[in-house]
Amino acid sequence: MTEKALKLGDSRRLTGPNLFGSKAAAVMDVLIGGYDHQQVTDRWQAELKLLLQPLGWSNQSIFCRNYQAGASLGFTAPIDVLYAATEVNEAAWQRVVNHFTDASQNPIEDEVHRLQKEIAAEANPALIALYQAAKTHDVRFLSDDDFVSLGYGVSCQVFAVDQLPAIDQIDWSAIQSIPLALVTGTNGKSTTVRLASHVIKAAGMKCGITSTDYIRIDDEILDTGDYSGPGGARTLLRHPDTEVALLEVARGGMLRRGLGVNQAHCAAITNVAADHLGDYGMDTVSDMVAAKFVVRQALNAQQDLILNADDEGVVEFAQDLDNEIVWFSWDADSPSIEKHLKQGGKKGQGGKAVYVKHGMVYYQNGKQTATPVIAVNEIPITMNGAAKHNTHNALVVVAMMFSMQIELSAIQTGLRTFDSSPENNPGRGNLFKVKDFQVLVDFAHNEHGLAAMADTLKSMPANRRLVLLGQAGDRDDKLIKGLVNSALLADPDCLVVCEMEEYLRGRQLGEIPNLITHHAIENGMQVNQIMTAASPLEGTKMALSWAQAGDVLLILSLTEREQVIELIQNYQ
Repeated sequence: MTEKALKLGDSRRLTGPNLFGSKAAAVMDVLIGGYDHQQVTDRWQAELKLLLQPLGWSNQSIFCRNYQAGASLGFTAPIDVLYAATEVNEAAWQRVVNHFTDASQNPIEDEVHRLQKEIAAEANPALIALYQAAKTHDVRFLSDDDFVSLGYGVSCQVFAVDQLPAIDQIDWSAIQSIPLALVTGTNGKSTTVRLASHVIKAAGMKCGITSTDYIRIDDEILDTGDYSGPGGARTLLRHPDTEVALLEVARGGMLRRGLGVNQAHCAAITNVAADHLGDYGMDTVSDMVAAKFVVRQALNAQQDLILNADDEGVVEFAQDLDNEIVWFSWDADSPSIEKHLKQGGKKGQGGKAVYVKHGMVYYQNGKQTATPVIAVNEIPITMNGAAKHNTHNALVVVAMMFSMQIELSAIQTGLRTFDSSPENNPGRGNLFKVKDFQVLVDFAHNEHGLAAMADTLKSMPANRRLVLLGQAGDRDDKLIKGLVNSALLADPDCLVVCEMEEYLRGRQLGEIPNLITHHAIENGMQVNQIMTAASPLEGTKMALSWAQAGDVLLILSLTEREQVIELIQNYQ
C-alpha cells in the first residue's frame, strides 16, 4: 500500500514563457502519495480561488499538471509580485494538507490579510507601468530582482529596479533590438551555438552566446560556468558589444524559471532523448519533448521554428502546431520534409527545409529551386560525414542563418573554417592526430550523445577501436547499462573502464566499474578486452599506451578534462 504523503517539494517563480503558458507565474511541485490525485488537485484549486478573489487576482489563470509522483500547481501573476504569488500558492497548498490530515485551519480572512501585506510590500507600480509602455512601443523588456532593461545590445538602457524613470523621459525611438536565436535540445546545443557564432563572425558581426560552459562575446569569454538560463540571457543582452545573440536554452532553466526572453527571431530544437527524466515531473521522453517546445512561445506566427525531421517525438509533437516550421534532416527523402515542401508549410505559402542530398547541404523554401549551400565533406566538424550528429548540428546552423538573413558566402566561410579543436569546441568531438593514430575526445554523458559518438567512431576508418568510459554514482543501474550499450555500438576492440572517485555519490569504490565491466561482458566483450583505471586521466594513459598505427580511440572523459586533453596533445 502506498504510504500517505502530501509534501511541498519546490515552490518557485516562472519569470518568462514556460511549460504552462506565455505569462509569468508562480508554481510548486508537490508529492502526492496515498491520496487520489484528482481530489487533491481539485481541493487545491478551490482553496486557491478562495484566496485569489479577495486579493483581486480572480482574473489570473490557474494550471495543474499531474505526473507520476505528484503534480505541478500554479497560476499566472503580475511580474512585480511573483514572490508574494508563491506565498499565495503555498498558503493554498497548506490548507489542502490541513484538510486531508484533519489539521486545524487558520481563518481564511487571516490568510488573506497576511498575503495582502506581502503583496503590498513587493508591489512596484512603476515597474508595471514601464513594462506596459515597453509593450506599447514594441521595445524588449527584461527585469530581475535588481535591474530593469529596455532594448538589447548597444542601445540597451539599464535601470535599478527601485529607481525607474518616468515613461515620458525615455527616448523610445533610440532603443533597438538585435537578432536573437534560441537553441535547445538534449544534445548538440553548445556545438550549434558555437558554430553559428563562428558563421556570424564571418559575416562581420559581434556575436554573443550563452551556454552551459560560459558566456562569450566575439572571442572574449566574460565568465565561465552554466549560463544557459535566464540570468545568462540578461547578462548577454544587456552588454553593449552584443550585436547578435545566440542563447543555449537548457531544460533545467526553462523548467525552473521559464525562458529568459519573450521574443526571438528563430528557435531550434536539435533533438530530444531520455535524459534527466524525473526532474520537475518529467517522467517520459514525451514530457521532455513538450518542455523543449517551450521555446516556440518566443516566436510569432511568421518566425521560424527549426525542427529535427529525424526525431520521431519532435515530428509527432509538431503535427498540430501553427508555427512557421523549418525541418532539417540528413535525408532529402524524409517524409516530413517531402510533405512539408509539397503542401507549402503550415500556411500553404512555402514550407522551408534544410537537408542533405548526394553529399550536398541544401536550403529550400517551398517549391522554389533548392539553394546548394555546401558539401558535407567541406564542413570539418562532420569528419567527412562520419559524425552524423555534427551534420545535424550544421543543418540547424544553416537553417538559423537563413532565418536571420545571413549572407550565403558568410555561411559557407563559417562552416568551412570551424573545426573540432578544443579551442573552437571544447569537449565536443575534439579530434587529435597522435603519432600514427587518432584520438577523439568528447564529454557525452547520456545514451543519446554516447550513441552518436559511438556511431562516429564506427564510421571512421580504423585498424582497432577503443572506448574509455566512466560514470557518476548518482545514475541508476539501468541508465549506466544503457550507456554501456551505447558504447558497444562502436564494436570496440578495447574498453577502458575508469573510476570517478570524486563522483561516487553514495556508491562504493569500484561499484560503477564493476557494473560497467560485467554488463560489457554479458553483451559480448571478452575479459581480456577490458582494462580498469583509477581515473579518466590514468585511463587515458593506458589507452595511449595500447594504441598502435591506424587505431582510433574514443575518450569519454567526464572529469579531469583539461588534464586529459593536455596529456593527449603532449603525448610523444
